[in-house]
Order: sequence, then structure tokens, then C-alpha cells
Amino acid sequence: MSDDTPPDMPPDPPVDSDGTTRRRALLLGAVGATAIVSIRPALAQTTASVMTCEIPIPDPARAGSYIAADGKLVPAGTVGAFPPAGRPFKGEDVRRALAGGQLPGVDAERSRAYLKYVGRLQSGTSGFTCFASLQMPRG
Repeated sequence: MSDDTPPDMPPDPPVDSDGTTRRRALLLGAVGATAIVSIRPALAQTTASVMTCEIPIPDPARAGSYIAADGKLVPAGTVGAFPPAGRPFKGEDVRRALAGGQLPGVDAERSRAYLKYVGRLQSGTSGFTCFASLQMPRG
């Protein structure tokens, strides 16, 4: 122990072959753990926002279009196509329907068509970010 080391501090550990000390390695580990702890609340917030985000069917720019059975947009009144949903669906509703359930307030056939529409969403379309978030794996 050197003269400037406080009596309650152990001496510095020996330097490993790569030039680091165990104390430094422990410090780096603590910094990493802090990063993990700070990421978890962000993931929880993301999960909550996925459950409350909304997917309009169709997006507002195409509000007058109907949804064909294959999920494509078609002109209003097209035979066999479904009128737009009366309200956007919550991310949680879509997630449940994608897992084998059904969208709330619609029959099974319309639900399938709407889900096919959702599956065809592309970047820049209203609801795409919500749908993309549903596809992200959860920790």
C-alpha cells in the first residue's frame, strides 16, 4: 500500500495481460448494467404505446375506399368488398386478431379482409408504424 492510499481502500489489483485491471472491468460491467436498467423502462413504454396506438382501416387519405377480401383497396361500392371501419383499431386489438382472434365489432370475414389490409401497410401509410411495432419481439 502506498502512502497516498486511504487505509480503508485495498491496494489496486494486479494488471491483467491485456492491460486492464479487475477494478476497471468491474466498473465497465457496472456501466453496462446501468444501460440495461435504463433501457427496460423505455421498452415498457414502447409496449404500452403499441397497445394504445391506432391503425385506421383504410388510412385517412383513402377514407372513401372499400377493402377487398384480399386486403387491397377498391372503389366504394365494389361488390364483395367491405366498407371502411367506423373507427381505427387499437394495436392491442390488431395484435390479438393476428394471433388468431378477431377484430372487435366486425364479423370474421371482414376481420380477415381488414387484417390482410393491415399486413399490406407500407411505410408512410397511416397505421404502418403501429403495425411495425406489433411485429417487434418483446423481451
